[in-house]
Amino acid sequence: MRGHGFLIANYVRGNSIIHRTPLWLKFLVVAVCGAASFLIVDWAVSVAIFAIMCGLFMLTGAGFRRLVRAIWMVMPILLVVGLFQWWQLGAPTGARIVLNVLVCVVAASVLTATTPVQDLLDGVVALAKPFRRFGADPERFALTIAVMLRSIPFIAGAFSDVRDSARARGLERNPRALVLPVFITTVAYARQTGDALAARGLGEPEKD
Repeated sequence: MRGHGFLIANYVRGNSIIHRTPLWLKFLVVAVCGAASFLIVDWAVSVAIFAIMCGLFMLTGAGFRRLVRAIWMVMPILLVVGLFQWWQLGAPTGARIVLNVLVCVVAASVLTATTPVQDLLDGVVALAKPFRRFGADPERFALTIAVMLRSIPFIAGAFSDVRDSARARGLERNPRALVLPVFITTVAYARQTGDALAARGLGEPEKD
């Protein structure tokens, strides 16, 4: 499968102020953006926060094209969601919902563009350790994040390949021609990933 843009930006080497920001603070920014998406009720505030997050992304040195690519990948879905919310609740509400999702996407892209994957996973393990007393497994949680980060570009690429194939056959408006092949490909990929993890004994609970 050929390469495709990701839903979140890949790590970009650099020495920007965002790169040097402690990982816990970047995690906090992402968490705050996620919480804000449920609390913000004014689309103008959403625009301001979106502009700020885009500015932070540009400070990373990842470039405007990476920012546009991260946003562009979710726009087809957000367009449908935005139009539906516009029809149901009005244009301001539809715009606010779409912008809040974009804020989360850009915030996640700032994190991944300035943090190597291994450092990101180590940070996840460190954050999850206090919950070990409640039965949580930090290493398994980090493994889940790693599988997710690997799966996102694969699924995005599968959808793009299927869409190009359907367009070549004149079926780009047929939902079955788009959804069914992606679903089958995704399930097959999930099974292959599960088999590979099981063969290496990963993801299984440790025996006392």
